[in-house]
Formats: sequence, C-alpha cells, structure tokens
Amino acid sequence: MQTHFTPEQLRDPELKVANQILRTCVHCGMCTATCPTFVELGDELDSPRGRIYLIKDMLENGRAATELEARHVDRCLSCLSCMTTCPSGVNYMHLVDHARRHIEETYRRPLPERVLRSVLAWVLPYPARFRVAMLAARLGKPLAGLIPGASMTAQRLRAMLRLAPASLPPALAVVGVHAAQGTRHGRVALLAGCAQQVLDPEINAATIRVLTRLGVEVVVPPAAGCCGALAHHMGRHAAAMAAARANIAAWDGLGLDGVVINTSGCGTTVKDYGFMFRDEPEAGAAARISAMAMDVTEALERFGYAPTRPAPGLVVAYHSACSLQHGQKITTLPKQLLARAGFTVKEPAEGHLCCGSAGTYNIMQPEIATRLRARKLANVARTRADVLVAGNIGCLTQLAGDALPTVHTVQMLDWMAGGPRPTALASQALAPGV
Repeated sequence: MQTHFTPEQLRDPELKVANQILRTCVHCGMCTATCPTFVELGDELDSPRGRIYLIKDMLENGRAATELEARHVDRCLSCLSCMTTCPSGVNYMHLVDHARRHIEETYRRPLPERVLRSVLAWVLPYPARFRVAMLAARLGKPLAGLIPGASMTAQRLRAMLRLAPASLPPALAVVGVHAAQGTRHGRVALLAGCAQQVLDPEINAATIRVLTRLGVEVVVPPAAGCCGALAHHMGRHAAAMAAARANIAAWDGLGLDGVVINTSGCGTTVKDYGFMFRDEPEAGAAARISAMAMDVTEALERFGYAPTRPAPGLVVAYHSACSLQHGQKITTLPKQLLARAGFTVKEPAEGHLCCGSAGTYNIMQPEIATRLRARKLANVARTRADVLVAGNIGCLTQLAGDALPTVHTVQMLDWMAGGPRPTALASQALAPGV
C-alpha cells in the first residue's frame, strides 16, 4: 500500500511503525473472509482492509478521529484472525492498537459512553473492585429485561447485567511462593490476573497444583496485577503501560524460568511487552519478560505433563480462543494435551471465528457479540460433546449459561493428573475410578 507520510511525521516512532505496517498491505482482501465482523455485517469498513484504509487516512492527514473511525475501529474484536490469514504478514494488531490510542486521545465520545468506559477501566483490572461490582450486579440481574429502549446505552447496561454470574465462588489467596513437590525442576511466576480471580479463582489453583506436582516452584508476587490488556484495547495507553510496568518490575530479577499465563488474552499482551516498551527505559527487562512468557499449556508441555488417572470417557469440544490461536499461534498443543489426558477432543466448525467476548467487547458491542455467541454455540452443539473447554476466562464467561458446562483447559488437565473434578462437571456420569 502506498503511503504519503511526510518526513516530519516519520520522525514520530509510532507513525514510523504504522507506516511500515501500512506499506506491507497489498489490498488482497483475503482478511475479509475470516473477519468475524465482516462475515456478520458484510460492510467493507467492518473488515480489516476497510479499517486499514480508515486508519491510514486518519494518521496520514494528522487529524482527529471522527465518529466514523471510532465506530468501525470499535467494532473490531482484535481477534487477529486477519493476521493468521494475511499472506503479506501485515501486523494489524499493532496498527489497530495505535488507532485505538489515537481515537481515545482525539475523539470526544458521547457522555454515556465516556462514563461507561471509565467505569470499566476503573473496575475490571482490580479484583476487589470487580468483586464488589459483581455482587451489586447480581442484585440487578433479574431486572435486566426491564431496562427500556433500543439505545446503545440501554443495550450495554442489559449486557452487563446478563453477563454477571448468578453466584460468585469464594475468593482464593494465591500470592506467595508455592513450593515444588519433590525435586525442583523449575521456577516460574504466575500471572494471577484480574477478572479471572473473581469469576473463577479455581483456574489459578489448578495451575498451581499441576505445576507444583511437576516439580515447578510457582511464585505469585504481590506487586503483579492486571497485564494491561483491558486498558490497552480501550486506547488508554498510560494506564496500560503503568500496569505492564508494575508486572515487569515485579517479575524481573526473580530468577525465573518462565512467566506462566492461564488467560490467553493476557498472554498475548505480555508476550508483546517487548514491543510496547521498545523505546522505554524498561526495554531490556520488558524484552526478557516477553521472551519468558508462556501459556500454561506451553509450560505443561515443557515440564512433562502426564495424566495419572484413567480416561474419564468424556468428549470435549475444544474452543480455541482467538488470542491463543491467532495472537500466540498456539493451535495444536492444547488439543494434544487434552488427548494425552484421555479426553476425546472435537473441534467445532468455524473455529477461527471469535465467540464475541474479546475483553469488554461483549459489553460495548452487545448486538454483534450476541450474534457471534449464537453462531459459536450452534457449532459447538453439533459436536455432541459433554463439555466445552477453552483457555481464556473471557470465552468461558461468554459461552456459559445455556449450553454445555464450560471448563478451563488447565482444570481438565489438573483433574486427570490428580486434582479435583471441576465443579462444572459435578453431575457428569464418569467411568469408574475417575
């Protein structure tokens, strides 16, 4: 793609990167076939190619974003399916992240939207605040259908209440050092996450159990918190960098063999710390953390995961989270581990398409998210599986409620290696001895 940035503009390191990305695009349009929003809406401006044109025009002309750019960029899920499809290697992730920041800094959104985005940014990255918010949402959940109107604000409020779980599990403290069992084979930090600690703290517990059984010491520093992804994808650059900076400081220098992440959306962001901090004083430390970052399935493979229980006779539908398959390019490993653990693994059709969760997307774009959820669940149902398994809390929350039980990959693997049966499977009929 031909670009027309001035030499003065290209002295800006951010615009220089954007220019390089834009010039990689050859307009082929292959990305449109695998973009969830284009597949659902059929609008060229809601495809990666269309958004690239909008971003190019906005950045080249050095102008503030308008409602048009905000609307179509906001509709992007950042699922990165386009990057898997693109034959030219366009780094759409970095380009759309740049565009989100530009929009946040130059476009004044309507007041209700500004308020909601501020509330989400203030609540979601902080487990204590999020727990209070979820407890309050439980009270309002029965009233979701009574919120009147078809406005986007009304839709978003209804979506928030419907997504709130009917009950919350008790909080689980994981901060500290969890000793390896037997001979120590490694030492890793675990990103405990933010929303996941409230919605399903057992995911962290399962991760710690299965790793320590493999002889891995697990460290959860108190100073580490949200990875920064939630703020990053809302264009809140300073907040995202502050969260990432705190994690880098908390992990660097601990003598780690890896940083384990069991929420794939967070993993994609942590693996990008090196790029995010390339021009910052923490560049070296950030690059080290990015190089050490591992999805939990990568860690289990590295340290020799093996089941210790007989096969349970369950068929699992494996939902590959976008951030795992497109963001981190981890596609076969989770399925291989599940099969090794004794499960029959089936993949739903259209596995490349997003479920509609995408961080805060299912709140901010509820209509599109609902359509994608229905499409995903219809494909899952055709597998006739007993349980839906995924490696990302956002996907599990989005797809829960009225279909199969949803369980994190690591919980299934921990169970087959000596851990407790996942709560969601309490009523499942199982083979003797499981």
